[in-house]
Amino acid sequence: MSFTRPYGIGIIGVGHHLPTRIETNEELCLGLAVTPEWIVEKTGIQRRYLADPQDTASGFATLAARSALAMAGIDASQLDIIICCTFSGDYIFPPLSAKLHHELGAKATQVYDLQANCAGVISGLTAASDRMLVDDTVRYALVVGVELCSRYVDRLDVNTSIYLSDGAGAIVIGRCEAGYGIQSSAFHTDSSNYESVRMRGGGSSYPIRERTFDPAIDSMEMNGLATWKQAITHLPTVIRRSCEKSGIATHEVNFFIFHQANLRLIEYIIRKMKFGLERTFTNVQDIGNTGSASIAIALSEAVDKGHIKPDSLLMLAGVGAGFNFGASLWRWLPHPQESTR
Repeated sequence: MSFTRPYGIGIIGVGHHLPTRIETNEELCLGLAVTPEWIVEKTGIQRRYLADPQDTASGFATLAARSALAMAGIDASQLDIIICCTFSGDYIFPPLSAKLHHELGAKATQVYDLQANCAGVISGLTAASDRMLVDDTVRYALVVGVELCSRYVDRLDVNTSIYLSDGAGAIVIGRCEAGYGIQSSAFHTDSSNYESVRMRGGGSSYPIRERTFDPAIDSMEMNGLATWKQAITHLPTVIRRSCEKSGIATHEVNFFIFHQANLRLIEYIIRKMKFGLERTFTNVQDIGNTGSASIAIALSEAVDKGHIKPDSLLMLAGVGAGFNFGASLWRWLPHPQESTR
């Protein structure tokens, strides 16, 4: 069943926050049997942003959210949904979204955390916009991706430490002119490599009680080759599927924001899809892979730099551990700050 609505659901505010501490490849390689040049050759990453001991996921999320709300021109009391996309919240529970609700001074708002790893923000934006399109009492939603990956990484593990960093990105969505905003989303899961990117410690199969810290279990593990193969196989497919749902040819998409996992991976996928790098924005070379936060941070920086033009078609695309893939097509607003209030 299809519905004709007098409005769309568009992105009306973005914001991000990064920690102050920067780790260069030269600093990282003091304890690793690799060179800074090798890291750049394989990943494109030159440095990472790492949280200080006093930093928190809720603190990062709050700062990013306030920036996004300021751009949207609304107060937190007007939010109807808050979704936090993360695996590294302050606590196992209650949800980080509840802490963010408190810090922002939100009111009668639905809150929940969404754990889809690096595809989380796409999943969160789709969940929020779907709800807003079927319930006209829901006017504004805040979706935050935040990760403190460094708290779970062995700095001597070359498979993880060269990539992962910390930060938060926030997106506010609200009503907009019909025809703009979200057009379609598509998702795919290939669980055949479920164990390739994981952190077992603290889960119910590997509880913390009655055992000592074990870096083999209690740190993130990542098989980079498996991730690469999954991404180049399924990410272009899910992008095309999202376009097909909207009756758009892939070549009509004006701009792409990918999960910032690896610069070389993004370069490969763009070439595979027969586009040039001018059709995308990357920041992984400068800030590293911020996990669930990366798409929202990249979008915020791309908007700040003026890369996304009014009326353009924007594709958000990412892959998360599991492996789950998401792609979401948006018609950028003529004036992103102006919603249909």
